[in-house]
Amino acid sequence: MSGAHRLAIMNQPNILLVIADGMQAGAVEPNHPCLTPNLTSLADRGVRFKNAHTTCPTCSPARASLMTGLLPHNHGVLEVEHGRDEDQSVLRTQYPHFAQQLSDAGYSTGYFGKWHIERTNEVANFGWQESVVKGAEHVKGLGRGDRGPQSLQIDEALRGEVSGPKGYRTVLHWGVTDTPLLERYPGTTVLDAEDYLQKATTEQSPWCCCVSFSEPNEALVVGRETWDQYAEIDIPLPVNFQDDLSDRPNFYQRQRKIGANLSDEHWKAARRCYFGRITEIDSLLPRLLAPIEKAGQLENTVVVFLADHGRYVGGHGFDAHNFGAFEEIYRIPLIVAGPEVASGKTCEAFVSIGDVGVTLNDLGQAESMNSTDSNSFKSLLHSPDDILESFQTGYAEYHGTRFPLMQRILWEGPWKFVFNGFDFDELYNLDDDPYEMQNLINEETQQDHIQKMMAKLWKRVRETGDRAILESHYFSMRFAAVGPDASVE
Repeated sequence: MSGAHRLAIMNQPNILLVIADGMQAGAVEPNHPCLTPNLTSLADRGVRFKNAHTTCPTCSPARASLMTGLLPHNHGVLEVEHGRDEDQSVLRTQYPHFAQQLSDAGYSTGYFGKWHIERTNEVANFGWQESVVKGAEHVKGLGRGDRGPQSLQIDEALRGEVSGPKGYRTVLHWGVTDTPLLERYPGTTVLDAEDYLQKATTEQSPWCCCVSFSEPNEALVVGRETWDQYAEIDIPLPVNFQDDLSDRPNFYQRQRKIGANLSDEHWKAARRCYFGRITEIDSLLPRLLAPIEKAGQLENTVVVFLADHGRYVGGHGFDAHNFGAFEEIYRIPLIVAGPEVASGKTCEAFVSIGDVGVTLNDLGQAESMNSTDSNSFKSLLHSPDDILESFQTGYAEYHGTRFPLMQRILWEGPWKFVFNGFDFDELYNLDDDPYEMQNLINEETQQDHIQKMMAKLWKRVRETGDRAILESHYFSMRFAAVGPDASVE
């Protein structure tokens, strides 16, 4: 190894990337009832990005954006890969992943937990040198991993199911188990990562370790000890739980009917389990930091915590995360702490999950992925108040989940505009209406503003090469406020 390369490695921080699945951004914000003492400590010594958002509120597209820095229409994974035929939602492999670039820059890399980006689960092909990966099949109870099968015994007195209409299977919605956390998937994933970290921290190369959870998403099963922690904590139903959605697209009203017959007590128990699962993830964070601290490397380690997307858990009367353009599923937690990162700061920049991998490459002095869809926010880490022009608006897209639906979303200041290809559009002022209960799309005073935001949205469509909707001049597709050729005034 040359002296110059050895010096470069000395200036490259280690990277610990922790990904939650389906976690609301609000859970890590001040005065929230969710118990997250370790994530609070992380935010106290780092930067929390208030307006971080996913590129798509579905696992596979969002995670592929993290890896490639691309929007879904460019990386090719438009929906969950296991829900489509083998020639659909296929990851385009001609684009580099951030772990490949870090590997080329001299990093040791390890990936542990949920992959769910493409079908092979051969993560070595994407820059991850060591791994224990769980594919989509483990969600159905078929997973094995290196630490054996998962078998949960649910307390029959503390479980809630969703059933009906006729022809639909009954599914577990929430439940309480006595199976210890370290014998469930969050724990076994961390044990796998611990093994890697104990070894990586003794080597000379910088390292990047990704710990990827399936939680708090999926069936909301939580340990009894954690369930009991919330016994005296008031977890109210969301402010918008009874939102009648009368001025929103009709499909939203149809979605709300799914949980309309569930009792308030059922929803409150589900939310108690959901936030309990976040608390369990939080409780595992010290186990990941322990080998880093023991090796004296914490001061040279960038720790990133984020989620792929959010989850409703009663917001607008919905659950899951696959339909609707609301903040519960688009806004994600993003906390970064480490060397040369400001302490205890909140950043207002509109940062995307697609910007994260690009930023890690920048921090690790790796080659850029040269994506037109994303930008490094490295400069914001030490100057979080100096928001660059590229982070003054946010953008996301949605292609449907088994039931195709076209949505494109633009955030600018307090304004959020949703272009819907299946019904009328949406406009919200998040300062005045943080729970998105008043659609302003038909307000006469907002029509000029709507046209301007639609023009800005078309600009992003052009810049990112979103050909599917860019070529929509055909007669039956001329329903936007302004068309694809509109210029931004």
